[in-house]
Amino acid sequence: MSENKDYSRNKLMDQLNLPPLDIEICDVTLRDGEQTPGVVFTREEKIALATELDSVGVDIIEAGFPVVSVSEKAVVKEIANLGLDARTCCLARSKVSDVETAVDCDVDFVSIFIAMSDLHLKYKYHKSCAEMFSCAMEAVQYAKDHGVGVRFAAEDGSRTDVEVLKTAFRAAEEYKVDYVSIADTIGILNPSTTYYLVNEIKKTVDTPVCIHCHNDLGMATANTLAAAEAGAKQLHTTVNAIGERAGNASLEEVLVALRIQYGIERYDTTKLTELSKMVNEYSGLKPAVNKAIVGEHTFSHESGIHVCAILEEPRTYELFSPEMVGGKRHLIVGKHTGMKALTGIVGDMGHELSKEQLASLLDRIKNCTETKHGISPERLESMIKETKQH
Repeated sequence: MSENKDYSRNKLMDQLNLPPLDIEICDVTLRDGEQTPGVVFTREEKIALATELDSVGVDIIEAGFPVVSVSEKAVVKEIANLGLDARTCCLARSKVSDVETAVDCDVDFVSIFIAMSDLHLKYKYHKSCAEMFSCAMEAVQYAKDHGVGVRFAAEDGSRTDVEVLKTAFRAAEEYKVDYVSIADTIGILNPSTTYYLVNEIKKTVDTPVCIHCHNDLGMATANTLAAAEAGAKQLHTTVNAIGERAGNASLEEVLVALRIQYGIERYDTTKLTELSKMVNEYSGLKPAVNKAIVGEHTFSHESGIHVCAILEEPRTYELFSPEMVGGKRHLIVGKHTGMKALTGIVGDMGHELSKEQLASLLDRIKNCTETKHGISPERLESMIKETKQH
């Protein structure tokens, strides 16, 4: 992989001799993201998000859970018929009636799920694993008979006995499912166990494997990448990592990591900041200021040492450029700003001050920031003009 001016490569990856990743992205913002408490997307918002996800290059868009309501079914069908480059899918329980609804939505495939962990079997279904699997395969057969692809998903797969999971996926393969999917429903996995689990399933079946990670321990992105290294084909994400509880693997984190760590550059990452803003607006959930890739502070620098270096070569303190993800750099003045950094910032703003004026301005800045009063660009502009006048 050649050097790229937009980012620094992780050259240690060269020492691992990993085979190239064979992956596709299935974004589930419109379905799992909408399971975030209090989040509901309108029809217009779903259409806009699907269109923007498609422009990023997302391979598959999970458009919704059509059995939920008449309006949900209608918007899933509308998205499936938008003529997007991305394929579309939707969710269905292991019920023929759910799959009938999904088939009528014109999606490319339907994700049919059951949980096979002892906890879910005992406390949610009150049935045996064999009974639930039989229901699932009846639903799978219906979908296949009607020409729709099938992803057979194991909810709570990370707490399901590995041998039970292997047996179920092998049996599902006989029904010609197009994917088998492992859901880390409560985010219990770590990268090592994710790699182990996916590797064990890959040794068992020839069907492409999907991974669906939740972020309860803050490892959803790392686990998703570990799954990809183990051979998972389909990686599930949501924009801004929204989703129930602590959310899902973050689309923006996964796509940028795929580029920097593995050289996968086919996704248009320049649209990620705008896409994040759309989801922020539609969901009412603003990412943390230090959220990777799209947080307000991602490209903000205050420390004088850092700012001086950034002014000469941004890659000194930026792994990737703001432009690569559609963001902007912000050089902040504050308690840690030094004279050299302030000189550069003032110059970038189109002003020229004498040494005495700069020293006076720096004193005022430190007095303000040490009393926890932030200095906005507009306030700094005003302070510079005041300094010139006096």
